Amino acid sequence: MLREHAVDDTELEAMTARRVSGEPLEQILGWAEFDGHRFAVEPGVFVPRHRSEFLVAQAVACGRPGAVVLDLCCGIGALGVAVRARLGDAELHASDVDPAGVRCARINLGSQGRVYCGDLYRPLPDGLRGRVELLLANAPYVPSGEVRLLPPEAREHENLIALDGGDDGLAIHRRVIAEAPVWLAPGGRVLIEVSEAQSEAAASLMQSAGLTTRLVVDDEDTVVVIGTLGAR
Repeated sequence: MLREHAVDDTELEAMTARRVSGEPLEQILGWAEFDGHRFAVEPGVFVPRHRSEFLVAQAVACGRPGAVVLDLCCGIGALGVAVRARLGDAELHASDVDPAGVRCARINLGSQGRVYCGDLYRPLPDGLRGRVELLLANAPYVPSGEVRLLPPEAREHENLIALDGGDDGLAIHRRVIAEAPVWLAPGGRVLIEVSEAQSEAAASLMQSAGLTTRLVVDDEDTVVVIGTLGAR
């Protein structure tokens, strides 16, 4: 892949040196593949993991063409774009606190949706309240004490705020779930990815927020917790 993308031997040598030093291939190439699509990335951003394609599939199974989709902690916007593509159409909104991720997301969404820079729901327009049918939140869920155990590609080359989920890995999820009912439409769903060890705690958080909850697990033990808002 480096040979294919280098314009000459000098660039190939420089790209190879970056890869040998541990920099993620996607950040060197400037793009990442996810769910059959190519997404722009830049150094320092979170590279979407293929296991999160399972979350995309679960969202699509719950959705419909034209659905209002909110991708929180969107990073480069891969999940929201993938869901919209599979549904055929959607009113797509995305938000992230990392300016680098937001820059990439704005490129990747283009005219397909709107991207906001800020902390979770804070930058969103008030007109979105009570309208979201699919709320995707692939928030960081690595416990702070385990970040040091991540591969060097992640811990040395991706923004810490995209990896560190607090003491138990669910610090961001608590905030996402607590406020989700305000933004969900009746029957709307919030979908989050967590580890198997965190799944019951995450489900309990959703139940405490008044959401009907279920867990879905794929063959590689990726866990998606789905919470549904009943009629108001």
